[in-house]
Amino acid sequence: MSEPKRKIFEQLADVAKALSHAHRLDLLEHIAQGERSVERLAEITGLSVALTSSHLQQLRHGGFVETRRDGKRVMYRLTDGPVMPLLSALRYYAERNRAEVRGIVADYFTTMDKLEPVSREELLDRLHEGSVSVLDVRPSDEFALGHVPGAINVPLDELEARLADLPKDQEIVAYCRGPYCILSFEAVAALRAKGYKVRRLEDGFPEWRAAGLDIEVAA
Repeated sequence: MSEPKRKIFEQLADVAKALSHAHRLDLLEHIAQGERSVERLAEITGLSVALTSSHLQQLRHGGFVETRRDGKRVMYRLTDGPVMPLLSALRYYAERNRAEVRGIVADYFTTMDKLEPVSREELLDRLHEGSVSVLDVRPSDEFALGHVPGAINVPLDELEARLADLPKDQEIVAYCRGPYCILSFEAVAALRAKGYKVRRLEDGFPEWRAAGLDIEVAA
């Protein structure tokens, strides 16, 4: 192996090492919703602030996140690189080549919702036609950071109390944080049980944003 090639491969291995923990992948999914503080990331992932900070430093070393100061808080956001496409490629590879991952998807996620999810392209076409309503079931603070244009925000824990906010005469497409986010699966199941016509978006808001599609941000 030539010296330049070896050095490049060492750098690639170092980048891959930054992703080699489930907590870091979880943190990236949350940061992909929008800029977050260390304290907020610790709260929503259930980790200590110290452990969260340690994992974030590894992600920063790998070039996946960057920071800025907001008073006493350190805010994290994704870098401008193709972070979400890389994570999507990792997911697709695992689903194709890891029997354990395929089994979890089949036994858990597919069992919860056997209907074909809606692709981004189909949702865009139907939004232009005005033939669909979009439901964002993430917490309100995530919705405020960015969402699919025209989406209605009804967090999962408020769904039962806010059924009147949702149309029964039009199909609903629900989404949340990503393809493995359980919120949208549970929302779809609950709404179908109430007689709503509803399907899931194929992935989630981070993938929508990463695709360069239009988003709205709360004023």
